[in-house]
Amino acid sequence: MGRKRRMSRIKKFVFITVAAVVVLLGVFIYLWKTYHISIVHVSGNKQYTQDEIRAMVLKGPLDSNSLFLRAERMIKKQTNIPFIERIDVRIDTPNEITIQVYEKAIAGCVSYLGRYMYFDKDGIIVESTSEKKDGIPEIKGLKFNACIMYEKLPIENDEIFQEILSITQMLDKYSIICDNIYFAGADSITLFFGDARVALGSMENIDEKMIKLQYIVPELKGMKGVLHMENYTEEDKDDYITFEKD
Repeated sequence: MGRKRRMSRIKKFVFITVAAVVVLLGVFIYLWKTYHISIVHVSGNKQYTQDEIRAMVLKGPLDSNSLFLRAERMIKKQTNIPFIERIDVRIDTPNEITIQVYEKAIAGCVSYLGRYMYFDKDGIIVESTSEKKDGIPEIKGLKFNACIMYEKLPIENDEIFQEILSITQMLDKYSIICDNIYFAGADSITLFFGDARVALGSMENIDEKMIKLQYIVPELKGMKGVLHMENYTEEDKDDYITFEKD
């Protein structure tokens, strides 16, 4: 009689255990299908492609579930990715998310010992690559003896970093792509477009110069020489723009 009771208890325990496993499995399958991410929107990215950003956020199979992803992002909010300040993830629906990328304000890069060293608005070196990234101009003419990661580029005039950032942001704003920017001093800024050069002079009236330059750049293709815009102002129109052939 005791043996039958033990067998009955064992069967009951096995039944309850199996039933619980089946219920939990059913719940898991339901949640997995209901909250499976099928639509991903990415915005704010320039240095990385949308596929690269998706791979950074959705690193494993569990990340494709919006419930798990929400919990994970609450625990891990910071990211240590070159050129990126932070990444925010918004759960729009159980199956749709939006990834908002906030990139660091990269002012430019310098060439040092065969590598490209990228610095921010304060002159801090934030990344080093063997190949130059598109959209970030190389800055020439800066004098320094060393270039160390996560330290400020050691040049005499720190104000030049803000000038560099202002110029690179305006180049991006007006869709102007130049090969590099040469700083010979505070009043001597030159942009290089192949064999053509554009002498901007100082930062005075720099916005007006850039607005005008965006329409001139296509005409510089194949030309050799220097376009003088040092004294250009919006009021002067084209009176102070001349091209000097090499």
